[in-house]
Amino acid sequence: MNNKKTRFAACSLMMMLASFSLSTSAKEWNTIQIATEGVYEPWNRTLPDGSFDGFEPEMAKLLCQRMKADCKIVAQDWDGLIPGLKAGKFDVVMDALAISAERRKVIDFSRPYTKAPATFIALQSSGIDLGRGTLHLRGNPELDTPAVDDLRNRLKGKLIGIVSGTVYSKFIRDQFGQVATIREYKTPPEPLMDLKNGRVDVVFEDLGFLSGELQRGGDSGLALVGPAINGPIWGEGEAFGIRPGEPELKAKLDAAIDSLIADGTISELSRKWFKHDFTPPTE
Repeated sequence: MNNKKTRFAACSLMMMLASFSLSTSAKEWNTIQIATEGVYEPWNRTLPDGSFDGFEPEMAKLLCQRMKADCKIVAQDWDGLIPGLKAGKFDVVMDALAISAERRKVIDFSRPYTKAPATFIALQSSGIDLGRGTLHLRGNPELDTPAVDDLRNRLKGKLIGIVSGTVYSKFIRDQFGQVATIREYKTPPEPLMDLKNGRVDVVFEDLGFLSGELQRGGDSGLALVGPAINGPIWGEGEAFGIRPGEPELKAKLDAAIDSLIADGTISELSRKWFKHDFTPPTE
């Protein structure tokens, strides 16, 4: 009798272990749902038929082919991207999302697929000149503040438009909040509309988005008026946002991004959509 009980207990234990093993086995990620705004051209845009186009959707299509995954892109406004990801509404955020220490507190990231600088845009007729060339910033206020002194002097008394909740909005508030008026917006098209209508003097955004605006606008009366600001201040670059604790998904995304960088696909797509090469440094 005792032997029967022992055998029964051992069998039960093996079944429990097998069940636990199945429940904790690595997820294959054969299907992936990706969220994007669909209004941040040329990074991403929504076509009249509801499909998505732009640098990121085209990259995602190639990426998913290499991962052998069935991917679906869905629309989500900017403010709902990270909350929706955390709530499990979708698996990945794709919206020129810059890796930052603040965001790493709540989500994880793939390796970066681009690293874009940012700059200022204004009306050509304004006569605003904030300098040219490249300004490399480290994200250390003690080191960066002296480096932007000239910009601060040129922007004194100006009204700056910026999208809220971005790495750029913190930079603008920290560096220019005491000398200029900062007006924040929910979506990228809004500050540009106010710029064209004379309600702000300059807008600060990533160079990819602003280059796309100039390409679309034709004779829009807008012009880039400042240096291209890059460096560690913007973090490691733009990447896919994912939930913490999804190592298999991160590994698949990282491997596919690596392959797109290695064979020049990212460079090709970047030049196609931005007219600049935003390929990130290889690790």
